[in-house]
Amino acid sequence: MSTVRIPPVLRPAVGGARELSVEGATVGEVLESIYSDHPEVRAQLVTDGGELHRFVNIYLNDEDVRMLDWLDTPVEDRDTLLILPAMAGGASASPAHP
Repeated sequence: MSTVRIPPVLRPAVGGARELSVEGATVGEVLESIYSDHPEVRAQLVTDGGELHRFVNIYLNDEDVRMLDWLDTPVEDRDTLLILPAMAGGASASPAHP
């Protein structure tokens, strides 16, 4: 089983876990296993068309899977996956009025 590190924004969807041990031979299979056990994660990571949102970054042992074989990237038992949905936001600054 590979280890999947869960960022704080996704932890409520996985019962608060910081890490999950997940079966799967590829990144895509690992994600499908997570979705199967924790359906709320799919809603946060996947578009209505079934694709990962473009703001979701996935790293396999600190390498961006986009630079590898994307969801077809092989995963070994001792590998670690990190799912990072990009965060945005904050307050806008209003100009000071004299």
